[in-house]
Amino acid sequence: MNNHSDNKAPVKKMLLILSKATLENVYAAFVLANGARMEGIESEIFFTFFGLEAINKKRMKNLHVATVGNPAMHIPTMVGGLPGMEALATTMMKKEMDKLDIPEIEEFLYILSASGVKLWACKLAMDMFHLEKEELFDELDGVLTVGDFYGRAEGDGTHLLFI
Repeated sequence: MNNHSDNKAPVKKMLLILSKATLENVYAAFVLANGARMEGIESEIFFTFFGLEAINKKRMKNLHVATVGNPAMHIPTMVGGLPGMEALATTMMKKEMDKLDIPEIEEFLYILSASGVKLWACKLAMDMFHLEKEELFDELDGVLTVGDFYGRAEGDGTHLLFI
């Protein structure tokens, strides 16, 4: 009997690409990166396009839940677009996260950095949005081009995940 799991290499490195800074996407990336480190797996997050908001010092405290075009919200798009719906959904989600002791964005970034998660900003996206490194999270490991980031994917057991 052939056991297919014997043929798979173990996960050694997770490279997460965060392209959207909705609260649910940011926390998904952070939880996955943190979980990888807890399992002894190398972990890195590449913040690109609107994902840069999660490491932007001025904006990281004001991220929201996406209510429009999000089928998991189980509300019609028209209702999700009503004034106050996004704020309500965000408040409700933050209350649930508080109950589970999930840290705020900035605190979570410090935890990730301290655990060895590498945090990278995308050079192209920074140039597009006219951002300087000083405007971003202080513990950022650096600014990379896409090619530089792909270069970090070398080796067996490396997985890329786009969020």
